[in-house]
Amino acid sequence: MRIVVAGASGLIGSALVAELSGAGHDVTRLVRREAMTADERTWDPPAGRVSDLVFAGVDAVVNLCGAPIAGGRWSHARRQLLVNSRVEPTEVLAAAVAEHGIPLLVNASAAGYYGDKGNQVVEESAPRGAGFLADLCDQWESATERAAGAGARVVLLRTGHVLAGKGGFVGMLKPLFKLALGGRLGNGRQYMPWIHVADQTAAIQHVLEHDTISGAVNVCSPNPVTNADFTAAFARAVHRPAPWFAPSPAIRLAVGDSDGEILYSQRMVPAVLASDGFTHRHTDLDETFRDLLQ
Repeated sequence: MRIVVAGASGLIGSALVAELSGAGHDVTRLVRREAMTADERTWDPPAGRVSDLVFAGVDAVVNLCGAPIAGGRWSHARRQLLVNSRVEPTEVLAAAVAEHGIPLLVNASAAGYYGDKGNQVVEESAPRGAGFLADLCDQWESATERAAGAGARVVLLRTGHVLAGKGGFVGMLKPLFKLALGGRLGNGRQYMPWIHVADQTAAIQHVLEHDTISGAVNVCSPNPVTNADFTAAFARAVHRPAPWFAPSPAIRLAVGDSDGEILYSQRMVPAVLASDGFTHRHTDLDETFRDLLQ
């Protein structure tokens, strides 16, 4: 397949490009600077600019753009950045998919779509939740409508915490736990959807290659865990105690999250992937950390 990937320099994007290229796909990466290699093309999402030549003969577009949720305090300006960095690129790419008759758009989204679901098992049919993150994901997903309206198959990747050996969520936690400063967040009873980065990229490749999947897809391990269990597993992996906990009011104050969304619970399971025959390689959290941190 000929595949265009936006957001290719991020944690998921860089791993995905390597996976797809290794599988024999022809991958073009969209970059916001001057193109420096043969597989790069420059684009400017805020200006709505991307060359029509990029999409000639393309079979699929994968959009992974979005500023990190954990990249700073949720001020008004930061919230607007989180929205713009997702919605603008998606609108540009959805328009290109529609205009050029590209048959498939695979677009990032997140577990935050579901809001706080407590102990409820969350499949793709679960309704949208409430709060800033749910609204953000709804706008993000709605920005693909032009592609869907033109008849393209649109897949919405509602992803949990992606775990990798370097960077991302694990990269944030490792220095704290190495100093024995790690601990649960709030009461620790909130569920955290998670996935090994290798399963994340394999799942994306699966939806690219299987036209039986469209719409929302939960991209996560079939075994969600509570924050307390996640914390204990990570502490075991780095051979450090995790005796501390961050009180909910302190977390909300630090993040600028007045509604406590950072502590929302999503007991998310990958029902669509499972029904389509996708098999995760990493379903046990302790094994996952051993694999990533060895």
